[in-house]
Amino acid sequence: MARPIGIDLFAGVGGMSLGFEQAGFDVAAAVEIDPIHAAAHAFNFPDTTVIAQSVQDLTGADIRHLAGIGARKIDVVFGGAPCQGFSMIGKRALDDPRNSLVRDFVRIVSELDASYFVFENVKGITVGKHKAFLEELIGEFQAHGYDVSLPWKVLNASAFGVPQHRERLILMGSKKGLTAPVYPTSITRAAGSKSSALPEGPSCFDALDDLPDAERFERLTLSDSVATNAWGTPSGYAKAMRGLTNESWEFGYVRCWEPNVLTSSARTEHTAISRRRFKETAPGDVEPISRFFRLPTSGVSNTLRAGTDAARGAFTSPRPIHYRHNRCITVREMARLHGFPDWFRLHQTKWHGARQVGNAVPPPLARAVAAAIIQAIGVTPSRPKESVKLGDPSLLALSMEAAAKHFGKDFRVVRRDKKSGAKKRKQSDIEAERLLLTGS
Repeated sequence: MARPIGIDLFAGVGGMSLGFEQAGFDVAAAVEIDPIHAAAHAFNFPDTTVIAQSVQDLTGADIRHLAGIGARKIDVVFGGAPCQGFSMIGKRALDDPRNSLVRDFVRIVSELDASYFVFENVKGITVGKHKAFLEELIGEFQAHGYDVSLPWKVLNASAFGVPQHRERLILMGSKKGLTAPVYPTSITRAAGSKSSALPEGPSCFDALDDLPDAERFERLTLSDSVATNAWGTPSGYAKAMRGLTNESWEFGYVRCWEPNVLTSSARTEHTAISRRRFKETAPGDVEPISRFFRLPTSGVSNTLRAGTDAARGAFTSPRPIHYRHNRCITVREMARLHGFPDWFRLHQTKWHGARQVGNAVPPPLARAVAAAIIQAIGVTPSRPKESVKLGDPSLLALSMEAAAKHFGKDFRVVRRDKKSGAKKRKQSDIEAERLLLTGS
């Protein structure tokens, strides 16, 4: 039986794509305007058509044509519009023009005549003025012929086997007349929590302790990867991240990869003063000067955030401090805390790599939601027999300008000068990358 088809809008690096694939879907197309994210998505999902355009410039017919889907049924459209317009952090403006992208999501779901949809976003859309916007969004879906599963839910990734506290609104629904999807229920409690009788989920220790310490390898000052046999004993969670068992791949495609290569692990240079402050910070506490959170050994990570791209000032949210080592965690360690397996690669720079993780929905959370859609469709998922060869690694090293050119786009970074407020245009994002905090 053919696997059901999904389309990922606002796909980013592919957290939701991976979760839906692992639940049993074939992701036929991923729409992502950021060329850096689009390139990494193309590397990790080489059989998915990556459309590096804004949804505002696309119709459902365009997506069908570009992805070669033709008239085939689209089982689900999933994704989350950029949430800066109603994030709980910063300004909340109901009339923020960026919210128009949310309505484009509804439009494309309707134009593709998708049987189901999953819309995800920040918890902030559920409170204050934005709750009215959420009600308006539900009305938009209903007006386009969809029943919305109510009440909507805010799900925490830590309730689905992720060693991180991360809450996301999940709104899902079905075409009128189809079986409505039912929200998934929690399968774990956060490590270190005694709030329920559910089994304890993985801790930061479970997620990270088998990874070789990046600071053992001089090569990682110049590269983001190194071949090594210095792996520790993996926990059950780490075994899944390393693909050590057949069950590790869920219902997704096995990737052809090099399991002894530590990737996405470029080192961060810290000053001696910073390292002393990190050392004096107890696990689970916040370092008082930098405000960096130190991961707890037996608990879960705080919410990993993305910061902004170069066009909005090149601000990078700080990576937490490792519970054992007096340094910020690497991008690979961020990925582990997010539920990305080790075969999944991020951009080679710390800035873009961390931004890709922080922007993504944790794949195990996406997988739980996708499984609810699979159940509503009435499909029994099975493991595919085919394996997938990953894409060209050069896709992970492209500058923003080069990535744009790869997809046939023209690109310039626009950054506002902090002192004068004047805009500066650049041909690449190299200068912006130099502005990033290094944790010192």
